[in-house]
Amino acid sequence: MKKSTAFGSLLLLTSQLVAPQALAQAAQDSAAEAAPQDEEEVEISAPGAGDTSDEIVVIGRNFPNVIKVTPQVVSVLSNADIARTGEGDIAGALTRVTGLSVVGNGFVYVRGLGDRYSSSLLNGLPLPSPEPLRRVVPLDLFPTNIVASALVQKSYSPNYPGEFGGGAINLTTRAAPRDGFFEIEGSIGFDTVTTSELGYTYDGGSHDVFGYDDGERTVPGFIKAAGAAGTSITDAAQLMQLSNAPTTVVFENAHIPANWSVGTSFAKTVDIGGARVGLIGAGGLSNSWQTRAQKQQVAIGADGGLASDGNQVTTDNRVIANGLLGLGIEAGEHLIRFTNVYIHDTLKQAIIGQFDEENFGIPGQFGVPSFATQNTNWFERQLFTSQIVAELDFGAVDVDLRGAYANTKRKAPYERAFRYIWDPVVSDYTNALSSPSAATIAFSDLNEDLWTGAADIAYEFDSARPITVSAGYAYSDTTRQSYRYFFRFVGPNNGPVGTAVSQQRPDYLLSDYNLQTYGITLRNESTGTGAAAYDASLKVHAGYIQGEAEIADGLRVAAGVRYETAEQQVNPTGAVAGTRLDNDYWLPAATVTWNFAPDMQLRVHGSKTIARPQFRELAPQLYQDFESSRQFIGNPLLVDSQLYNAEARYEWYFARDQRLTAAGFFKKIDNPIEAVAFVAAGSTSLQTGFSNAPSAKLWGGEIEAQKFVGLDALGGDFFATKRLLLVANYTYTKSEIESGDQLVPSPILGAPAVQSSLLFDDGAPLVGQSDHLVNFQIGIEDTESLSQLTVLFNYASERVTNRGPVVEGIRLPDIIEKPGLTIDLVARQGFELAGAEFEVKFEGRNLTKTRYQEYQTFAGDVRVDTNTYDVGRKFSLSLSAKF
Repeated sequence: MKKSTAFGSLLLLTSQLVAPQALAQAAQDSAAEAAPQDEEEVEISAPGAGDTSDEIVVIGRNFPNVIKVTPQVVSVLSNADIARTGEGDIAGALTRVTGLSVVGNGFVYVRGLGDRYSSSLLNGLPLPSPEPLRRVVPLDLFPTNIVASALVQKSYSPNYPGEFGGGAINLTTRAAPRDGFFEIEGSIGFDTVTTSELGYTYDGGSHDVFGYDDGERTVPGFIKAAGAAGTSITDAAQLMQLSNAPTTVVFENAHIPANWSVGTSFAKTVDIGGARVGLIGAGGLSNSWQTRAQKQQVAIGADGGLASDGNQVTTDNRVIANGLLGLGIEAGEHLIRFTNVYIHDTLKQAIIGQFDEENFGIPGQFGVPSFATQNTNWFERQLFTSQIVAELDFGAVDVDLRGAYANTKRKAPYERAFRYIWDPVVSDYTNALSSPSAATIAFSDLNEDLWTGAADIAYEFDSARPITVSAGYAYSDTTRQSYRYFFRFVGPNNGPVGTAVSQQRPDYLLSDYNLQTYGITLRNESTGTGAAAYDASLKVHAGYIQGEAEIADGLRVAAGVRYETAEQQVNPTGAVAGTRLDNDYWLPAATVTWNFAPDMQLRVHGSKTIARPQFRELAPQLYQDFESSRQFIGNPLLVDSQLYNAEARYEWYFARDQRLTAAGFFKKIDNPIEAVAFVAAGSTSLQTGFSNAPSAKLWGGEIEAQKFVGLDALGGDFFATKRLLLVANYTYTKSEIESGDQLVPSPILGAPAVQSSLLFDDGAPLVGQSDHLVNFQIGIEDTESLSQLTVLFNYASERVTNRGPVVEGIRLPDIIEKPGLTIDLVARQGFELAGAEFEVKFEGRNLTKTRYQEYQTFAGDVRVDTNTYDVGRKFSLSLSAKF
C-alpha cells in the first residue's frame, strides 16, 4: 500500500515531472465528464514536497473529487482551470479562487488577510522576494506558461512554515508528460486607454525592449563610494560620467505600441535501464504598456483641505522574461526531481505632472499649476531558484528530502525626479536647483539569498484502520543586503543657479557645460530620513510531528504540533537603531473530518500560527513604490503577530469536479502590523510607515458551487458534446481592530510611542480587507475537443489601503480603495492542421472599464482622491502550435 510523507499533499493535486499520479491527473483533468462513484477500495497517493497528508485511503467508494480526500481545507486551480481563465500570470488566475483577492502588484490576500500573513511556495519550497516591501514574492511574476497548478491551503497543518495566517499558496511547475512535445505561442493585444494613444517614455538603453539594461544605467563606482561614506560629490569630472539625456529626457509617444508576448516549451521522456527520465523546458518574453492619467491629492486638514492637488500621467512599459528547466528521474517507487526557474521582470516608467500647493505659499497664476514634475524610473527585478527533491518509497516508510537555493534581486538605478516652479516674473516654469524646485537622483539595489533544506519521514502502521505518523525537520537561512543612495543637485554653496539656466529642460540643466560653469554639485541626502543601507537575516529551525487516523467509520483526525525557533535581524548603517527578534513557538493544529454521508462531509479545524515583521517593515530606509508613487519607510520597533484560527466547513461532492461548500472562520490576531500613512515634516507628500495595533479579530463565511450541465438534451450534433459550466463563490469577511490607550510604535522614525487610539480607530477594519468578494463564471465548452467560451465576473468591495495620516494631533480618515466589478471574456478554440495541434485564444479584460480609485472621505461627503485613474479595456489574440 503506497502513501506519502506528511509533506506530500501540497503537491497532491499537481503533476510530477515524469509520471503524474492518478490523483494529480484527476485534478488537472477538470474538463472530464462527470462519472458515477464506483463501489471499491481505492488507494490515492501523490508523493511530493509539501504534503499535508500521510496516506489517504477511502474504503467503500471512489471519490472523483480529489480535494475531498485531503485532510485540510484547500482550493485548487488545475491546469485546465488556469487555462479557462485565460490569465497571463498566476496572480490574476488566483482571483478566481474563493476568498482570494489580489492587491497592488500581484500580492494575494486570503480571506482579507494581507500577503504578509500568507506564504508563497514553489514546488513546496519557499521563495525570497525581490520586492523591498515584502518577504512574499509577488505572484504576478509567474507567467501561467510555466505553472501547472496552484493549490491554496487555508487551514494550517504543522508541516507548513509557522507563518501561516491567511493560508499557503503553492505553485507547481509544469511536468514532462510521457509523450514528448514542442510548442510555440505568440500573442498581440491592445488597451483602449493606452495602445496607439498618447503616452510618455524616454530613451534609456538599446536593450530596453527586452527588459535588460545595455550598460547605460551602470552605477558608477564613485556613486557607490559616496553613498556608503555619506559624502557629497563636488568633482564635475565625476558628475559628467553620469548618464544624462538617455535617462533624463521624457518625450511624447503619440502612438504607444501594442502589447505582445512570445513563448516556447518542450518535453522529452526516455527510458534508461530501469529508470524513466523526463526533461521539460519553457521560456517566454512579454512586453506590455499602460498609461495612467492620475488624479493625486494630499489632504492636510480635518475638513479635507488640500496640501497638494494635481494630475500626473504615468506610462509603464513592463517586460518579463522567464525560463523553466526541469529534470525528473523515476526508478521504481522512487522519484527525484531537479527544477530550475528564472524570472526577470522590468518596469520602465516615465511620469509628468502638474500640481498646486497653495497652502504652502507657492500659488499658481491665472490657473497655472504651482509646479511641474518629471520622473524617470527603471525597476529591474529578478528571481532564480534551483530545487532538488527526492521522494523515496520503502513500503511502510516514505522519506522526502528537499533542498533549494533561491536568489532575488531588485535594481533601480537612475531614479530621476525634477520639480519646476511656476515663476510669474518670466511666465514660465523654472528650476534653480534650490528649494522649492529640485533635481534629485537615486540608486538602489537589493540582493536576497535563501537556502532551504528539509527532511520528512512517514510510517504507516499495519492496522485495521489507516494510521500514519509523520515527522520532519526544516531549516531556512535568508540574508538580504540593500542600499538606496539619494542625492540632490544643488548650485554653488548649496544655493540656486542663475536665471540663465533655470528655464532649461532637464538634460540641458545638468549638461556638462553647466556642471562645470555654474558649480553644480551632488549633495548626499541618503541619511536624511533613515538609513542609506541595511543588512538583514532570518534563520529558522523547525521540527514537527503529526498523525492522521481513521478513528471510526467515516471519521478522520489529523493533528500535530510544530516547534519553530527564529532569529531575525535588521542592521542599518549609521546611527539608526536596528532590530533583533529571537523567538520560539509551539504551533499546534488539528482537523477533524466527518464523512457523514456518501458524498458529504464536515470539517472542523483549530490552530495557532504566527506572522513575523517583514524585512522592509523593519528596515528604516526610504523606498519609492512605483505603483502608488508613495514612499515607504520601515519601523525597527515592530514585533511578531500571533494568530489563533478556527474553522468549520460543510462539503457536498455530488459528481466529479462538481461541489457545494460552505464555511465559517474566525481569527484572533495579537499585535497585527498595519500600514499607516503620514505627511513628513516639511513635505506635502504622503509617506507610509508601519505599526503594531494592539489586537484584531477577523471572522466571516464563504460559499462555493461548481456545476456542469450537459446540453445534449437540446438535441442536434452541435449540443451532443457540449456542456454548461457554472462556478460561483462568495466570501464575507469582517474585521475589527481593538484599540484604546495602549502604547504602540509610532510609524514616524525616531518618534516616541503613541497611544493606539491616535493611529487606529477602535473597530476599524484591517488594511486590505474587503467585506465582500464575489466570483462568477459561466461558460460553454466541448467535452471531446478544445472549444470554450467563458465569461468571468469579479467583484470586491471597498478596502483600506492605509490608515489615515495624523496631522497636528488629528487622525484623518483612512485611505480607501474601491476595486468594484470587472467582467472578462475568454474564448479558446483548438484545431488540428498538418499533424500539429493549434489553439486560438481571444481575451477581453475589464469590459466594464472599471477605474482604479483610492481616496479619503471627509465630513460633508468631501472626497480627496489620493490616486485615481482610468483603466482601459484590454483585448488580446493569441495562437499556439503544439507538435
